[in-house]
Amino acid sequence: MEDAHLIAINTTEPMPKLTIDNREIEVPEGTRVIDAAERAGIYIPRFCYFAGLGAVGACRVCAVKFKDGPVSGIQMSCMVDAADNMVVSTTDAEAVDFRRHVIEWMMMNHPHDCPVCDEGGHCLLQDLTEACGHGIRRYPGKKRTYADQYLGPLICHEENRCIQCYRCSRFYQEYCGYNDLGVMGIAQRIYFGRHKDGVLENPFSGNLIDLCPTGVYTDKPSRYTGRRWDFQRTSGICIHCSLGCSIKTAARYRQIVRLEARHSEAVNGAFICDRGRYGFFYANSDTRPRQARVDGEPVGPGQAAAAAVKRLESLTERHGEQTVAMAGSGRSSLETLAACTHLCRIRGWRGPVFQGGCGAVVRAAVCRLSPENAVSMHEIQSADFVLTVGADPVNESPMLTLALRQAWRKGAAITAIDPRALDWPMEFLHISVCPDEIPALLRNLGAETDYENRNSPYPQKIEAIQKQLEKSRRPVVVCGTEITDAETVNAAADLVERLRAWKKNIGLFYTLPMANSYGAVLVNDHPVTPDELIDQIESGQVNAMVVVESDLWETYPDRDRLTRALKRLKLLVAVDCLSTQLLDYAHIVIPSLTVFEAGGTYVNQEARAQWSNPAHAGGIPIKITGNNNHPPRVIRPGIPGGDIPSAWETALRLAGIEPPADSERMADWMVRVFPVLEPIRDPVPRGARIFMPESRRKSEKSIRTKAVRGDFMFISAAAALGDEPLSSHSPCLESYFRPPELWIAFSEANTYNAAEGSAVCLDVAGQRLHLRLRISENVAPGVLLVYRHPGMQWRPSDSQQRFYVNRQQISISGPCPDNEDKDKAGQ
Repeated sequence: MEDAHLIAINTTEPMPKLTIDNREIEVPEGTRVIDAAERAGIYIPRFCYFAGLGAVGACRVCAVKFKDGPVSGIQMSCMVDAADNMVVSTTDAEAVDFRRHVIEWMMMNHPHDCPVCDEGGHCLLQDLTEACGHGIRRYPGKKRTYADQYLGPLICHEENRCIQCYRCSRFYQEYCGYNDLGVMGIAQRIYFGRHKDGVLENPFSGNLIDLCPTGVYTDKPSRYTGRRWDFQRTSGICIHCSLGCSIKTAARYRQIVRLEARHSEAVNGAFICDRGRYGFFYANSDTRPRQARVDGEPVGPGQAAAAAVKRLESLTERHGEQTVAMAGSGRSSLETLAACTHLCRIRGWRGPVFQGGCGAVVRAAVCRLSPENAVSMHEIQSADFVLTVGADPVNESPMLTLALRQAWRKGAAITAIDPRALDWPMEFLHISVCPDEIPALLRNLGAETDYENRNSPYPQKIEAIQKQLEKSRRPVVVCGTEITDAETVNAAADLVERLRAWKKNIGLFYTLPMANSYGAVLVNDHPVTPDELIDQIESGQVNAMVVVESDLWETYPDRDRLTRALKRLKLLVAVDCLSTQLLDYAHIVIPSLTVFEAGGTYVNQEARAQWSNPAHAGGIPIKITGNNNHPPRVIRPGIPGGDIPSAWETALRLAGIEPPADSERMADWMVRVFPVLEPIRDPVPRGARIFMPESRRKSEKSIRTKAVRGDFMFISAAAALGDEPLSSHSPCLESYFRPPELWIAFSEANTYNAAEGSAVCLDVAGQRLHLRLRISENVAPGVLLVYRHPGMQWRPSDSQQRFYVNRQQISISGPCPDNEDKDKAGQ
């Protein structure tokens, strides 16, 4: 079994056999009767029961009649495990009458506001009220009413619709581990909400919308945009991090309206994070490039592509093929990455430079992952010990946080080796060390000899990890690639190999920087780094560049140097669906489709290739063509803006290749050109796995900078919201962006005699940053930590997430201003 790496299933165990509504069914031991009925095609009504949360028996609407077997009479089907010789009836008159009365109790206080409720049309209470025949309220008293709360820019709260199913509080507090929302009151005055109005702290709070069986929690950004039957709905893949969670997309009038979680057993289960749920607004943006331009003049996309081909051929004839370079990024689909790489091969161009997929760290992670050690997030939940190394799931890969919490809830010990002030919703042992110390610590683990670093300041904690590894049966090592180096990535894989020699059923889980970083490494075996590319432009070796769905302006630290380099180019062709500053420097601009319009294949960090379906056919949203009013009353032969091609179609046309007509033919083309991608032809519903061929596996080495005594290691870390290039375009998420701050340890703050909130001036990579000081006992000594922010004029490249700075580059003054000057921090 593909996902049975950590879970051994004994199929020889006897399975209970029972009868439900005269249908015999055999189910695994421990299956609830409500789930057994569903396997037999029988739906038992439910409100409180949700497979991802388990059973609680609060709503009483799943009542059935047990006629024979170990249980008898009216019982709640969500609370009873299936057993041999059970005879169950869901249609028994007594059970039906019981459920009818339960529905009547629930409707006694429920408002009749279905016409204005966003849940109307896909409301579980609405469905069951109709099914049970309830239509007249017999109770003559006044309805119980509540005041609604402000819960932030993402969720609307309508407490009067609540039926006390407890789904929200159980998910929020038990499943996620956050406590600012829950249940208050007693008896008929139960209230679900916060102790006072305020923004929800849970980065997974959007799931309340999907979980609520009525309309207590509804989606605020999509409020009143339509009923479910008005939308074009399809399945897709979230591309806001490397996990590849499954989503449902809803589109209307040529724009994305709403995203919801789609169940994926191996990846995200039944939930998604708020970044993935609300990060789609870039696709609807008014500023998104929708008009092709050549030297500033508007033309059609086909004309722009033809002009680019003509100019590129002219330049290569005069200066040679190696004077043209290509850049892309890990946010592109596998189709686009393959097309860009093939374009460089057949044209003889330099590159491609893939942001998020060209660094030694990412390449080392892809090379060290194998069918023997790779595990999914679902398997992490079954681990009995998890060691995280240089990974901060809350900010880098949010859904991994929930997987760790479910493992912790089942009794697993969690240990983190990381220099940052981690804030996770579970108990864990935190060893805060400088990243350069991590490889030595890992080499000491899982070894039968004494520790190499006898002078380590963390001997007791290291010994505690060693003991946990020795007694665990299903450990997992989670390693990040955001702030670590290739030496750390390899040390984590070596630890897994040592423990496997102990007969440990151990798994390895890497987090990668972008949605398709793994795919970028698969198709590109001759990587070029951004620094090498800029050097080549400055030396005159490169005088033309094609940039496809990559924003060098946002990812290269020295923007003055980048600006000078871009101005030296004789030709810059930019293909993108985002409005970036790079487009201002481009001679030719060609707009591209988003994943919601073109679809695409994405390979997540555990090597799982998944296809994301297009949600609609593209074109300019009606809200734009109609200027937020009625659409133009003009009959046209086509869709406005419907001639925009996908990025991979443009890349193939630049290569002189006619793009395949559909996704299946494109898959065939990719496999012919890149045999490593053969598994994408395998119609596995959960996604085919693609591992690096043995012939290409190699241990990537990293270059480490020697520190001068007294130096700090500067770390640029990912933030959950505001850092990722797509979701940073969502207006509803802006209030969640971290302010520009510098985090240091208490011991370092004392040397500067600095206080919390002081203004800090920091010179890095030729840029000056103005930040607010934060002090924490959990930050590693000798580390300067900055969480990236959209307003910061300095951004790191793939190879510059961490480097050394000296004390003379830092100055700390008085308190940081709290008014408008504070908003300029980071500029």
